[in-house]
Amino acid sequence: MADAKEMVRIAHHALDEKKASDIKVIDITGVSLITDYFIIASASNQNQMSALVRSVDEELSKAGYQLKAQEGNNYSSWILLDYTDIIVHVFTEEDRDFYNLEKLWKDGTEIDIATL
Repeated sequence: MADAKEMVRIAHHALDEKKASDIKVIDITGVSLITDYFIIASASNQNQMSALVRSVDEELSKAGYQLKAQEGNNYSSWILLDYTDIIVHVFTEEDRDFYNLEKLWKDGTEIDIATL
């Protein structure tokens, strides 16, 4: 769990540095077996989405964490990065509203990054 928290901090920082909007961290440890944390962020356009994904992967890779799987590409409106203990979701604003993962995973606990 300590590694997962470190991964969340690194990913959140990478997203914040590239100006992702509305970054949310949801602890789903008691809700699902698939991962410990979801990080959800929005990008204003495809170029920013690519920069966000690249930044998260570079920073986690530097810290020794390897990407297990990626869904979506530079032309997608939703890209998922699976690092086993955390899953990062980067959306266009429109698709984030449509899929509304925060509501879907409402049984999880939203975490303030400052307290993690």
